Amino acid sequence: MQKLQTGIDKIKGVLVSADVITYEFSSAAGKKFALIYVDGLADKELLGELVVKPLAAAQTDEGLEGIRAMLASPEVKEGDDYSVAVNEISYGSAVLLADGEKTYFVIGLTKPPGRAVMEPPTQVAVKGPREGFVEDLKVNCALVRKRLKSPALRLDTVRTGKRSDTAVTVCYLSGVCDPVIPEKLKKQIVCNQIDIVPDSSYVGRFISSRPRSLFKRCAACEKPDIFCAKLCEGRVGLIVDGSPIALTVPYMLVEDFQSAEDYYISAYRATILRILRAVAVIVGIFLPATYVAAQLFKLQLIPLKLLLNISSSVSGLPLSPSVEMFLTLFVLEVLNEASIRMPKYVGLAISIVGALVLGETAVSAGIISTPAIIIVAFSAICLYVVPDLVETTATLRWALLVVAGSIGTFGIVLFACFLICYLVTEQAYGVPLMAPFSPLVPRDLSDGFIKADMRTLSKRPKTLKSRDKVRYKNKK
Repeated sequence: MQKLQTGIDKIKGVLVSADVITYEFSSAAGKKFALIYVDGLADKELLGELVVKPLAAAQTDEGLEGIRAMLASPEVKEGDDYSVAVNEISYGSAVLLADGEKTYFVIGLTKPPGRAVMEPPTQVAVKGPREGFVEDLKVNCALVRKRLKSPALRLDTVRTGKRSDTAVTVCYLSGVCDPVIPEKLKKQIVCNQIDIVPDSSYVGRFISSRPRSLFKRCAACEKPDIFCAKLCEGRVGLIVDGSPIALTVPYMLVEDFQSAEDYYISAYRATILRILRAVAVIVGIFLPATYVAAQLFKLQLIPLKLLLNISSSVSGLPLSPSVEMFLTLFVLEVLNEASIRMPKYVGLAISIVGALVLGETAVSAGIISTPAIIIVAFSAICLYVVPDLVETTATLRWALLVVAGSIGTFGIVLFACFLICYLVTEQAYGVPLMAPFSPLVPRDLSDGFIKADMRTLSKRPKTLKSRDKVRYKNKK
């Protein structure tokens, strides 16, 4: 037998924060109870209706079985380890202590603050579902379960973070994906412990075999329909509590050139858009460097009439072509950062100042030429055609500009060759980064840059080594 105050002291001795509430009450028979919870994480209204009212109205001194029978909450479990009780309270549950009882009850009536499900800001689609992931793990798992009602769906939760104790749910379809990958992911997540895991990008670094690589090793996803489609292909998904961005592995570079809307429109239109995205990214990376190299080392690359126009624009400029391009790119990056960080009501003013005042004044003053501004602006627009690769492509653009200003067109060719060699040798979880192009997998090319009709995609990607090969069968 244990006094009520002893149990309260054990818990409050660890959770000494002011937002940990202790509510003491008695039943009609005189038995004392204490409810301990975190203010703002537990649902106080339901605790009052489903826990406090039934117990307060009890006319007899009930034992453990009687107390449990009166608890109307759908999620109740018992325990006697007070270190576990402290963790449960931190997660948002409430702990019920009874006078004279060593065993306590964990009441799973959590109500953490969160935003409603809405369309994600980056992966916007004209056609298709509008729902996006939010910061609540249970809501995100429910969005996945809503679309995949198969009993083969597995949602295994592990925890990471020494201080945050963040929950990470590993999602996969049993019998479809390679069973080695989920177990390897869970081990990597648990073994890599830091103080806090505020976002899924931290977990992405944990599971990467080369965390310092410029290219990522897992795909980011903000929409549950895309997430579920990738699970059905044989991938494994990671949902991190507190992050609206889920991760999927294995990752292939071609994924970022695909859009969810490609599967809701005609195959012809989807193919054109995918090729357009690839061309835009290549132009965005190489255009500024090619312009600088042509001016410094190889004027023959520029058509004669265009060369005459450029010559008239750059005549009298105090800066060399490479310095001019660096300065223009620097101004663009500063404006980009300012527009993101500044309050929304100042963003319009920043855009006007950057586009009109700085740009027009710099050209009029003879500091920057008009072609440089056009090239940098068009390069930036091209890179944002594939927003998931902006971090990588923007860095490559800077590096390529240094090479072009130093070596010229020969350096650009060498850089491109090095980049291709690097990409074709990279892999993650046994899947090459450049699949299905290197190594060439003819069957998977139907959903690469060329989008085939849905009825022809009868088998899952061979590159992913799925256990269940068939995903479409016409039953007549």
